[in-house]
Amino acid sequence: MEGTAPPDHATPASLDAPAGYDPPSAERYAPEHDKRPGRTAFQRDRARVLHSAALRRLAGKTQVVTPGTRTPAWDASPRTRLTHSLECAQVGRELGAALGCDPDLVEAACLSHDLGHPPFGHNGEQALNEFAEDCGGFEGNAQSLRLLARLEPKRFVWSPESGDPVSVGLNLTRATLDAATKYPWPRGAHPTDPASPKFGVYEDDRPVFDWVRKGAPDGRTTFEAQVMDWSDDVAYSVHDVEDGLHAGHIDPGCLHAEPERQAVFEVALGRYVPADTDPAELAEALDRLLDQEWWPHGYDGTAVAQARLKDATSQLIGRFCLAAEGATRQTYGGGRLTRYAAELVVPRGARLECAVLKAVADRYVMQRAEQERLRADQRVVVAELAEALTARAPDGLDPQFRALFDTAPDDRARKRVIIDQIASLTDASARSLHARLTNATGWG
Repeated sequence: MEGTAPPDHATPASLDAPAGYDPPSAERYAPEHDKRPGRTAFQRDRARVLHSAALRRLAGKTQVVTPGTRTPAWDASPRTRLTHSLECAQVGRELGAALGCDPDLVEAACLSHDLGHPPFGHNGEQALNEFAEDCGGFEGNAQSLRLLARLEPKRFVWSPESGDPVSVGLNLTRATLDAATKYPWPRGAHPTDPASPKFGVYEDDRPVFDWVRKGAPDGRTTFEAQVMDWSDDVAYSVHDVEDGLHAGHIDPGCLHAEPERQAVFEVALGRYVPADTDPAELAEALDRLLDQEWWPHGYDGTAVAQARLKDATSQLIGRFCLAAEGATRQTYGGGRLTRYAAELVVPRGARLECAVLKAVADRYVMQRAEQERLRADQRVVVAELAEALTARAPDGLDPQFRALFDTAPDDRARKRVIIDQIASLTDASARSLHARLTNATGWG
């Protein structure tokens, strides 16, 4: 255990902030000294996330195809949350560096952006949110902040009241935690849509959140967070289509057939673009992609076709990143663009093209009948696991969460510990724990 004194936010800021960032950007919630001088604060942040158990667990969490499920012989390695996060980090690092951001800071944010996702992806997130309704809800992005700032064991402070160690998680810098925050507001406080289910902090994590956001404009994400968000969109829209083609779920020829095109546009409207978007704009966006020489027409799974498909993914990523880089530079000129000095500008055409790719993957991969049956089963697993842990806790909890459960001050806090435990599980470990607990109680 690595410990330090209680947080003293009057402590002078660290002096290892990279060029383009002020000293408060490199401050940590619990001040500490670097054991290896010569690194920047953001290099240390990147290393901490990269070596975290939370990042490794993403290898067992669903991206689109559930890890461990049967796949065609030619599709033995579908993407997971971990491979997606690594690919997002590569895209974000290069785009951020081109715009003057610190590349280690952007990479750390990209590696962190999905850490809070529970087993079974967004499906598990919805099931956990239902269970957590009476204690503040569940949101993967808020869980990411909780994990980075509290749950991932790396740094501890000593409580002046009890004298006990209190975790401050990875104790990342203010700028990195801010860059990893897609939705900088609590539940129900979306700046333009109070009904939005998206939020970035639970109420009991407000102290560190308020420290992170000190001096920040209300509801505004940092420039680095915007780079991370666009890199996430680019990576998963492109790669989900690549995986769908590679697995044989998407026939590229069907994107020329009018009924199929309309079905794709219907998926996009309201989900990936505003509901009042003109479908003709989506059709134009799709046609721009289909008209490219490198588009993988006639993909048949051969080695030549796989090489063409890989080139198409590279072309698409470059197309989307260069569009954002060019439009942002045209707006703000040269120099370093960091923190709150700029907004990432993504042309409407690029956003529509990206949205169409998301809709294609949604229509042909995620909406398959067998996927819906699997999702229904996953929801049952999460709901029954939550019930079983509630009835039996602390039995079934890992040692870390058992200790938190034993010291929780009330039922609401104990329920949050159960949620934290479930969110930490991989798909396989969730099923294993569910089987053990429900068999022991006669459920299932």
